[in-house]
Amino acid sequence: MSEFPLLNAILYTGAGIITFAVAFAILAKVAPFDVWREIAQERNLAAAILAGAVALGLCWIIAATLH
Repeated sequence: MSEFPLLNAILYTGAGIITFAVAFAILAKVAPFDVWREIAQERNLAAAILAGAVALGLCWIIAATLH
C-alpha cells in the first residue's frame, strides 16, 4: 500500500477485477453445461440467475477481502 490513495484504488480495483474474471472463468469450466449458450441461445432464466448469483457472491467475497 502506498501513500497515494488514487494509486491504491486503481491497484485494488485491478486486483478485484482480475480475481473475479478468473473465478468466473473457473465456474464456466466447472459447470456441467455451457453457461453462455444456455443464457444467450436457449434463454434459460435459471442459468442466468445462477450466473448472476455467483457473480454477486464472488464480488462480495472479493470486496470483503480487499477492504
